[in-house]
Amino acid sequence: MHDLDHSGVLAAIGSSVRARRVAARDELLLVLAWADLHTGDPQDQPDAVPVSRGGDRLIALGGEGAPEASELCWAELAVAREAGVIATRNLAADALDLRHRLPLLFDLVVDLKVETWIARRIAAMTRPLSQDAAALVDVAVAAAWQQQAGRILALAEAKTIEADLDAHRARIEADQQATGVWLSRRRPGDALGGEAGGAEAGCRRIAAKLSPADAVELDAVVDDLADVLGTLDEGRDKTRDQLRADALALLARPNQALALLRGPHEANEQDADGNPRLPRRKATLVVHLSAAVLAGTPGIARCEELGALLLEQVTELLGHREVALQPVVDLNDVHAVNGYEHPARVKQRTLLRTLGDVFPHSPGAARRIDHDHVTPYDPLGPPGQTSDLNDAPLTRLHHRVKTHAAGWQVAQLGLGAYRWTTPHGLCRVVTPHGTRTVDPITADDGRTLGELYFH
Repeated sequence: MHDLDHSGVLAAIGSSVRARRVAARDELLLVLAWADLHTGDPQDQPDAVPVSRGGDRLIALGGEGAPEASELCWAELAVAREAGVIATRNLAADALDLRHRLPLLFDLVVDLKVETWIARRIAAMTRPLSQDAAALVDVAVAAAWQQQAGRILALAEAKTIEADLDAHRARIEADQQATGVWLSRRRPGDALGGEAGGAEAGCRRIAAKLSPADAVELDAVVDDLADVLGTLDEGRDKTRDQLRADALALLARPNQALALLRGPHEANEQDADGNPRLPRRKATLVVHLSAAVLAGTPGIARCEELGALLLEQVTELLGHREVALQPVVDLNDVHAVNGYEHPARVKQRTLLRTLGDVFPHSPGAARRIDHDHVTPYDPLGPPGQTSDLNDAPLTRLHHRVKTHAAGWQVAQLGLGAYRWTTPHGLCRVVTPHGTRTVDPITADDGRTLGELYFH
């Protein structure tokens, strides 16, 4: 391996990715072959030990529509896999569900287009669904196979919820009974370094589980208090995390926190019920709804940074904040300006088109995004250089790679579409549908862009 050049290492890594997928797929197929060898009822065998005495039997491992298999056969396969029996049975359940309940996704795994672990997560996620409902999830996920893992799983989650809204309402109700706040318990050795690897010589941790609306509201109040604390002399040199920690601690002294939030000029303001009125920042909630849901069909909303929510959960979220309605954004609109900074409307349209970071294979969503000029901005250049057609949202790290690492090439092919070429000739096209591998662009003499750059 040490004698490989840059291109050789990249090619070897690509081969190892394929080998990993082949190994995981082949194990899945072998588990299915083992299941097929044990679909007969053990109780039909001569001299079978009755089930009442611990004898073998057929059991359902997967969801509705997946065949049964012998209960005790998995112990021997577990030994061969050098794994536990329960883990082996779980693998078998996922494999059976994929083949019999999610056939489109199963074919993508067999063709090495989707990682086995992603498919297994979706199989487990959809197991409580009926076979018909699982088929609906299968169609949606198969259409999005080029997306990154996080987006595929988020889509599968949303479609699974949508397939059985009553079941999800029951999950929400049960989960709401598990709310609480917990203070960490100190254990011997934590002062020098606990299991997580970090010493906690002078701090304790608090964990909380709240409803989405209460969690968002608490986070906003902590932010409001942190903003105020940051203007005080004792808070000027503190990091944002430290200010937020001080703000949360201040909630233990509610009168002091209230005084800071209200400020000197709002001491007498009250709401309609006579309660003290607090300044409230406006909430921006980006909600994606299908036309069917808007027309009244039961369904879900996809809320950016919050995931799939029932409409009643969205209503609860909006009830905590002042709501400002914004017009529908036309993603076909294109606008150009003469200045360097991308206007807010251009940024918004680009992020709605791309779903986030457009670096190859990026998960997409990120808290901090830079809007980079795909074609570098020239102060002496022509007007209209800043536009929807020259805007690439990138995380700061990816922005630095594109700008300062030698040999990277990127071109915007259209609204939301970008072609990347790495320094040593790997080519990817990134669209809202995911990242695709494409052939490199070559010069007349057959050299790639990377080879031309370095040679």
